[in-house]
Amino acid sequence: MSATEALVGGLQQPADLLLRDVHVLDPRSGLDERHDLRVGAGILSELAEPGTLQPADGEELIEGDGRLRALPAFFDPHVHLRTPGQEHKEDLESGTRAAAAGGFCGVIAMPNTAPVLDSAPLLRSLRDSAAREARIPVGFLPAITRGLEGEQLTEMAELRQQGALGFSDDGKPVHSAGMLRKALQYQRLCGGVLALHEEDPTLSRGGAMHEGALSAALGIAGIPTVAESTMVARDAALAGYEDARVHFQHLSCADSVAAVAAAKQRGFRVSAEVSPHHLLLTDADVRGMDTRMKMHPPLTTEADRMALIEGLRAGVIDCVATDHAPHARDEKEVPFEQAPMGTTGLETAFAALHSGLVLSGVLELAVLVERMSAGAALFELPAPLIALGEPANLVLVDLDAEWIAGEHGWESRSENCCFAGRRLQGRVLLTLAAGSLAHRDRSLALVGA
Repeated sequence: MSATEALVGGLQQPADLLLRDVHVLDPRSGLDERHDLRVGAGILSELAEPGTLQPADGEELIEGDGRLRALPAFFDPHVHLRTPGQEHKEDLESGTRAAAAGGFCGVIAMPNTAPVLDSAPLLRSLRDSAAREARIPVGFLPAITRGLEGEQLTEMAELRQQGALGFSDDGKPVHSAGMLRKALQYQRLCGGVLALHEEDPTLSRGGAMHEGALSAALGIAGIPTVAESTMVARDAALAGYEDARVHFQHLSCADSVAAVAAAKQRGFRVSAEVSPHHLLLTDADVRGMDTRMKMHPPLTTEADRMALIEGLRAGVIDCVATDHAPHARDEKEVPFEQAPMGTTGLETAFAALHSGLVLSGVLELAVLVERMSAGAALFELPAPLIALGEPANLVLVDLDAEWIAGEHGWESRSENCCFAGRRLQGRVLLTLAAGSLAHRDRSLALVGA
């Protein structure tokens, strides 16, 4: 099974529409100017001078007035859709609906479900469900070890044959170096990417936030950044030794960025991601004890945050991933130490990063757009591209629109978003995924048809 076939789902309703006089920005295609853009039967079929194309019969027309931006849609290689077993938090339909609302044309789901995604029959069942229920294409990363327990490898070759894009024990590390080495050896044979949650549990156990002056002042057990960075360095060395392919998930500190940079300089086949909350927030945001600020890995220092931003800008960190982690309200409405770790993020990722990094001049819009869609290629999938003849995977945004995150509710079943209540600038108006209209904001005016 090819990597592209490993993505399943989507609405399968090819769109016919004309985006007239929109500013098209796609760093991969070299586009950064105003155009008319036609989508016919779900394919990008025509690119013309602004204001020159007329709508065909049955074609919807969206007037951009030179103000709206057409971007390649985003791709998230790290989400938790909570199915099977925790559908009260999220399911395939609600999670992919939230993703579409955030401008994503594809996501990859993690295996820490109940039961754990660690067998071929369960993977087949999930893929069948996604084909029926998902609004955008979904891929799956089954577990590296059975039950995420780190003791016995899953049947990696069989899982690959059934459509696994790779493997991950996300939520837990592969704590044994010997076990990870064995997984890397098998991965060389069957292919796929090993996506690693990096944490030394002997250093992090019992912690609820970043270990530092604030954790001491609040009297909360802390997690030191070396719990992550030492594991990144260890596993990068193992990947280099085995000439294997690994991807480091949700980096949170400067030392981890340095370890990835060193591995890349040595020619190791490694990549890395960072989440919006680690790019925009610090442990100072935990001071109010809001459990929506409790995530794994925890928010760290301002120096770490700046190192992550620079790593993303420089390409040491390859992509943005939300680590969308829904939790039920009653799970989060408990004392901080008792609350589960995790924040949702699919619906706010672009707007939060545009507001916090682009508008402040810290990051160029083109860099953000490229990094938010780069996760596809890391898993051997075609990156979203605005080019003639390509399937329509694009997002239309209003960079000037301001909105309050969560003011009118969420598409996700859960509301534990760390950016809830914040005023953001930049709103997703429309998302096309695999040629189908996956999301349209109620404020978007349509004419024609």
